[in-house]
Amino acid sequence: MALSSTARRSRYARSALGGPVQGWLYAAPTALFVVALFVIPLLLVLQMSGSEWPLLRGNMGPNFPENFTDALNHRLFWESVRFTLLYTAITTVLLIGLGLGLALLVQESTRWKGFLRTAFLLPSALGLASASLLFYVLYSPIAGPFAGLMQSWGITFLGSPEGALWSTVFLIVWRFAGFYMLLLLVGLQGIPEEIYEAARIDGGSRWQIFRDITVPLLRPTFALTTVMCVTGSLLAFDQFYILTKGGPDNSTMTVVQLIYNIAFQGQNSLGIAAALSVIILLALVVINVVQLRAFRRPEES
Repeated sequence: MALSSTARRSRYARSALGGPVQGWLYAAPTALFVVALFVIPLLLVLQMSGSEWPLLRGNMGPNFPENFTDALNHRLFWESVRFTLLYTAITTVLLIGLGLGLALLVQESTRWKGFLRTAFLLPSALGLASASLLFYVLYSPIAGPFAGLMQSWGITFLGSPEGALWSTVFLIVWRFAGFYMLLLLVGLQGIPEEIYEAARIDGGSRWQIFRDITVPLLRPTFALTTVMCVTGSLLAFDQFYILTKGGPDNSTMTVVQLIYNIAFQGQNSLGIAAALSVIILLALVVINVVQLRAFRRPEES
């Protein structure tokens, strides 16, 4: 009897110990990926931001304040910040507004619901680089399908600052509107139908129901989509690198493309580029915190 009790206690101790060990084993692959692909590169960037770190051979040493001052005093820094903020504001308003409109459309539609969802979401299956190359050909005044019309009318999609900006915005809206439609559609479907029926019984109009019920209850979804859209727009690189290379005359230079140019073109200084990356990272953290606080419900505050 005593032996049986000892065996039960030993079995219980092994099971109690096995719970945390199994949890750590399940989390270990993800933790390794995070450490290898985020923590170590972040620590390396922090080290580079405070050091003289040439791209090729050269003297390496501490250069802490100078890298940050050189990054802030770069001749294109504030111009790239201004353009990136303008681009972010335009794309955020258009993507979330159009995404909400498409979500309401496919939610209300019954006969064509499946077709519309597929049609709106289909461009999201195409990679951003591939979509940018596709639009680069479409915008080409030589090989594009509208080349003859562009030459006869004197239109250049990418030849002017305004044309380059809006041509890129059109690409991004075409590529991502269906994705944000899907996110907002999930939020809409999470609102109980009983709330809408009660509002209709009380005599609420469609606008009043949308303003007083749909929009407030979509606050968490708006928070998610806004953070994703703002973060993605502030870190825009692929579309501008493929379509405009920052031109014409550096008018479409984003902060990420400026980091790339400082690191691999012109100055070839990884230290200044890393310092600028740290500045952008801190700015993103502040912006995201402000956004999440803005979307927080009054009772949560």
